[in-house]
Amino acid sequence: MNQISNKSQSPLHSVTPLHLEESPSMALLLAKASFKGGNYKVGDPLPPLTAHWDKLQVNVDHLERYKQICGFDRHQLPATYLWVRAFPLIMTLLVSKQFPLKAMGQVHLRNQISVHSPLNINKTFSITAAIDHSKLSSKGLEWSMQISVISDGQIVWSCLSTFLYRCKTGIEREPKSITQPKGECSDSWQLPSDLGRRYSTISGDYNPIHLSALSAKLFGFKRAIAHGMWSKARCLAALTPSLPEAGYSVDVNFLKPVFLPSKVSFYSAKADSQQQFSLFSSSGDQMHLQGSIS
Repeated sequence: MNQISNKSQSPLHSVTPLHLEESPSMALLLAKASFKGGNYKVGDPLPPLTAHWDKLQVNVDHLERYKQICGFDRHQLPATYLWVRAFPLIMTLLVSKQFPLKAMGQVHLRNQISVHSPLNINKTFSITAAIDHSKLSSKGLEWSMQISVISDGQIVWSCLSTFLYRCKTGIEREPKSITQPKGECSDSWQLPSDLGRRYSTISGDYNPIHLSALSAKLFGFKRAIAHGMWSKARCLAALTPSLPEAGYSVDVNFLKPVFLPSKVSFYSAKADSQQQFSLFSSSGDQMHLQGSIS
């Protein structure tokens, strides 16, 4: 793959962030996203945009709703929860006039979350989202966003998410490898048709591909698909009993979409000092998600 020379690879602290006094209106952000166009040209660097929000506090009722739909039952703050709280900042950057890509149609490829210190739900957090590095692939522009959360003057949580903006790059496609489940199937989940709508009310991600079969078909999907970050959270919830409070990272690759309704199978196995896990279709012929905890 060709690497793009991109100023957005600058360190997070070197960029003057856009400071938000409060969480922006998701309704307004989604409206802007629906109409925002793009002017990206292949090879252009992405601007080093950042957004910052101080005094983030955990709403206990919202947290409980999140834990319930994702399957968490422990009192501690789930590692994936702060992604949901960061989502308004992500959308703020996507709808910025300085961001050259369309806000809609971005494909979530990978997500890495690191829990550096125990997450105390009674603490006040500050959160920063910044456009990070980018590179061209055979499918388009792969670009990343770095998110960090600070409490009591230290980073307690961080995340790196990589997205795909589809465009022609002239790069040849690499052959696909055939993947098989690792470990034993430890659980299976029946996912209802309204899962995407229910998770949207908690996450704020009302992308039409998640809401109904009708709205998903407008974007080329045969049915609504589950949010990738719900799938990651559900897998992590299944593994939570064996996780420490802090000092670990959870990496996932999002592969085939999970159509709703459907039944999926969860696999997990220990390998090379890592906890590996994956999510497959019930027939075992399609991998939806592959991840590891280290």
